[in-house]
Amino acid sequence: MRFLRKLMIGLGVLAAVPLAAQGPVQQIAAKPAEQAPAVPPAPAGAAKLDAADVEAWLDGFMPYALARGEVAGAVVVVVRGGGTVLQKGYGFADVASRKPVDPATTLFRPGSVSKLFTWTAVMQLVETGKLDLDKDVNTYLDFKIPPFEGKPVTLRNIMTHTAGFEESIRYLISSDPKAVMPLKDYAREALPARVFAPGSTPAYSNYATALAGYIVQRTSGESFDDYIDRHIFAPLGMKYASFRQPLPAALAPFMSSGYRVMTDKAKPFEIVVPAPAGSLSASGGDMGKFMMAHLNNGGVLLKPETAKLMHDYKAPGVGPLNSMALGFYEQWVNGHRAIAHGGDTEWFHSYLWLFPDSDIGLFVSMNSPGKEGAAGAIRSALFHQFADRYLPGTHKPGQVDEKTARDHAAMLAGHYVSSRGSFTNFMSLFGLLGQAQIVIGTDGKIAMPALDGLSAGPRDWVEVEPFVWRDTGTGERLAAEVKDGRVVRVSLDAASPFMVFWPAPVGENVAWLNPALIAALLLVLLAALAWPVRALVRRNYGATFALEGPARRAWRLSRLFAWLVIAAVAGWAMFIATFSGDIGSVGGPLDWLIILLRVLTPIASLGLLATSAWHLWLCIKDKRRWTMKLGAVLLLLSALVLVWVTLHFHLYGFGMVY
Repeated sequence: MRFLRKLMIGLGVLAAVPLAAQGPVQQIAAKPAEQAPAVPPAPAGAAKLDAADVEAWLDGFMPYALARGEVAGAVVVVVRGGGTVLQKGYGFADVASRKPVDPATTLFRPGSVSKLFTWTAVMQLVETGKLDLDKDVNTYLDFKIPPFEGKPVTLRNIMTHTAGFEESIRYLISSDPKAVMPLKDYAREALPARVFAPGSTPAYSNYATALAGYIVQRTSGESFDDYIDRHIFAPLGMKYASFRQPLPAALAPFMSSGYRVMTDKAKPFEIVVPAPAGSLSASGGDMGKFMMAHLNNGGVLLKPETAKLMHDYKAPGVGPLNSMALGFYEQWVNGHRAIAHGGDTEWFHSYLWLFPDSDIGLFVSMNSPGKEGAAGAIRSALFHQFADRYLPGTHKPGQVDEKTARDHAAMLAGHYVSSRGSFTNFMSLFGLLGQAQIVIGTDGKIAMPALDGLSAGPRDWVEVEPFVWRDTGTGERLAAEVKDGRVVRVSLDAASPFMVFWPAPVGENVAWLNPALIAALLLVLLAALAWPVRALVRRNYGATFALEGPARRAWRLSRLFAWLVIAAVAGWAMFIATFSGDIGSVGGPLDWLIILLRVLTPIASLGLLATSAWHLWLCIKDKRRWTMKLGAVLLLLSALVLVWVTLHFHLYGFGMVY
């Protein structure tokens, strides 16, 4: 893992200044519990997984990584057998008061790692016969989810992220405590469109998980929070854990603050609206208890056969890539299978990995994304370095010939649409800003820059078998499904359990659409500005306007609608900037702007199309000079692009489910 060694050297050199500026960082480690007697033998060449070795290794990794990434604080927990190998806090739970992270009591927000608790609750009810993984979920609901292509949603679909729902953002996360919604209301009001046949396409869904939580609530007869408290937290002795929002008064003093970077001000407590999908607050120590239960064949939570069903299930995926178990997703490393789940709120970034065959669990949570999204790189490096040290293995060498590799790379090159996205509402506009691309370097190798943040270092993809590439740094794979000589789906190990990509259709391929849109907007801006500029010039020289009657009206109306287009674009830019800075702003505070823009945009673009066509027709009919005809043609083409974007990306309408 050469690039990881280089990364850590760089972190060590660059970390000294930030650490000195912040002062010494206290690290708190809990006393390791007694190891369980039955522990699988370590792989050949592995370091000894004991408290002394793990602590020494982590102390050489975490402080430098956090300081280099400007992450305020973190907790790391390692368990094996029935005991804790090590749980340790790094950095600060509160920077202003210099309160250190206590691994036993400091609460972090594990984000979507929370889903594992919801899935465990579902499996408990499956175990008792109250739920069936393959029944239509409408059986358990008091409202109806419409079928898609005649097929219903099942809990198995939900637990493998193949229910077919598009992304749901309106009710997601907020800093406003009033954003909390009862599950009954959320399940109805936030219901997104279904865009894929169930079981066909991995597409991550927070809504679907919240729906599963609502099913737990209805089936058990207890509120979701009460159910988790009584059936998961209490049996495990998880005293520093809660799904409740805001936190209960007894736990609030233990909550770590969240930060953008460690030098920033503390952020408010985040409200995760689809609570079963991500509202958990928990200490590292309590997350260790949850890991040990699952590693111990379900422990006090599940029967061994239920835990095995949950852990060993393998959903269909892309080629040989990682796929979903039931709720967990696979993460293969060094030939070892981990089942895992990551989690991200705006400020907290976490990951949980279990290695059932080796009886090992690893959990990390950080309270800041850090500089340039450093938290993602840190947890990736932590996972791979941990595996290299304690679970080493080898990859079978393999490589296709150079000509085949170049031909296959050429087939992959292009823009791609992600299955995790919006397809039927105006949020599809973000597809114009974040479309993934596979490119070919001068060495003939592929790269997927949009997903480089999932790794701790640069990728080096080598094709090891037809349409399967392996990153020489991490061992992770990228694969493509090819039919009739064309690529139909692509994914990579870090994302394949819950997200796939397909070649962008011509109508939404940003390779041509973004340049065309930019050119169209520039031409519309020039046309809009020319109106007052030409009026001032005529006034200065006492000249008269050459157009009269209908020709003048058409020209002026086209310029009026050009200004309306500029106003609409400015509004969308304001919306995107506000959303990017505060994702919670789309849950209500910006509704007025969204409605206004979805009325203004179609009026402006269609109005520009109609008036610019009228203006061009009159220019041709009246035999105007060629420069005016050219300008009219360009404005009409610009209007056509804008109308296409308006209609194809759904920048119209009044529906508020998005």
